[in-house]
Amino acid sequence: MFLRGIVSILVNALVLIVIAGYIEAFQLSSISAAIVASLILSILNVLVKPILVLLTLPVTFLTLGLFLFVINAFTLMLTQSMMGDAFNIDGFGTAILAAIVMSILNTLIQKVVIEPLQQKK
Repeated sequence: MFLRGIVSILVNALVLIVIAGYIEAFQLSSISAAIVASLILSILNVLVKPILVLLTLPVTFLTLGLFLFVINAFTLMLTQSMMGDAFNIDGFGTAILAAIVMSILNTLIQKVVIEPLQQKK
């Protein structure tokens, strides 16, 4: 259980680094900043995201779940505000794009890398 959490944080850090490499308006100052941002994002996803999902349930239902990208973008912006100059997102549109890319990359990594490794045990 603890190992899964660490792997999740490291995978998210890697995804953040990849996004920063391809989206100019999404900047991370270092690898350690990516790890800290991933840790903060994980904490926000546990504490804040469920409340936001509950409060926006009607909108999420009407948009067939697409509003979840807005919630993910909001948590990214919260993470950025907590990190200061080490993590910078130039606007909410960039945060939504990053949230979409993060979801796709996390799903791919989960299906292609993590699940096959777990099945070998």
